[in-house]
Amino acid sequence: MGNKLLKEAAVNHSLTSKRGVLERLFTLMFQGFVYNQIWEDPTVDMAALRITPSSRIITIASGGCNVMNYLAANPARVIAVDLNPNHIALTRLKLAALSHLPNYEDFFQFFGYANTKDNRAKYDTFLVDRLDETTRKYWEKSIPLRGRRINMFARDLYRYGLLGRFLGVLQTVARFHGKRLNDMLTARTPEEQRAIFNRTIAPLFDSAFVKALSKLPVSFYALGIPPAQYDELNKASGGDPAGLIRRRIEKLACDFPISENYFAWQAFGRRYDTEDRGAVPAYLQEETYNIIRQRTDRVETHLASMTDFLAEQPVQCLDCYVLLDAQDWMNEEQITALWRQITRTAAPGARVIFRTAGPDSPLEKKLPADVIAHWQYDAVNAQAYFDADRSSIYGGFHVYALKGV
Repeated sequence: MGNKLLKEAAVNHSLTSKRGVLERLFTLMFQGFVYNQIWEDPTVDMAALRITPSSRIITIASGGCNVMNYLAANPARVIAVDLNPNHIALTRLKLAALSHLPNYEDFFQFFGYANTKDNRAKYDTFLVDRLDETTRKYWEKSIPLRGRRINMFARDLYRYGLLGRFLGVLQTVARFHGKRLNDMLTARTPEEQRAIFNRTIAPLFDSAFVKALSKLPVSFYALGIPPAQYDELNKASGGDPAGLIRRRIEKLACDFPISENYFAWQAFGRRYDTEDRGAVPAYLQEETYNIIRQRTDRVETHLASMTDFLAEQPVQCLDCYVLLDAQDWMNEEQITALWRQITRTAAPGARVIFRTAGPDSPLEKKLPADVIAHWQYDAVNAQAYFDADRSSIYGGFHVYALKGV
């Protein structure tokens, strides 16, 4: 089912065309385990959504991190949907672990370190019988040369998945040029961050190899960026994708304290700050863990497209919508279908957030007048949220609020 949903979302051209071939190549790459963590800043999300105790949230699951993080804001409900069954399986495992592992240290060892042999025993003792049949089969499946899939948590989850492996390739490229990306993680001041970036990372973008790699769309597929989104990124770069990527990595490396930015730790080290535990997602911090552990029954997960799921829901049943960057994948027909369902299911005061590869929202150009007329773009706050987003990998952050009747 997941493969069919993905093809419906990402494939828009004939197999006989170059674009159709690229779309199918991306679909093939995206069918596996892609994101071992989500790459959207939950602090920004929660501020933009204005979550209250009565809020009913729907979000694309991705790595499942923000499904957990949103629980700290005390919403009434969180619905996680995703086209990729691997991401649904990871989200369900996180929820089971949050509820059933004995304590915070066990939970942090499982998802903070995610690289100890004890995690296999914890899975067998506390989790396997708590999972639904589909999720249990997923983690029990034997992978050639690796054994059960759950072994990823004994061998370092953050080195697996399409993104984890791609970040490993980038580290190898850096070492080939005599640089070490994880030097960024030693910085203690903004000045040190800037100095290490200028010394270690910036010179890589002068490399002919890196420049050539950045002009190949397939290079971006490993980041979960489909052909349509690559087009937007290339357009935003003015034909210089290497320069655009350099600027975004510079923001990631220099604009936020490394001691607090877990996105930077993943990008430059493929791990979290397991010693000081400052640069870790909120759900992995003990204070948040103690709060959200009592709220896992508020979450439901579904293998489905956002549009299809919303089409089955009653009117005015949701308050917050988190679309990640999914609309960068979509053509006008798909975006219109999605927003008709959002508009139908949105309760008074509903808010929608999403990110884009380029700086501009696609809605004013792609939505019919009768749909966009229901929504007000919060341009001033959107820019502020974009500036505060620690992940730094997107070109735009967008917020829409349902207009009053």
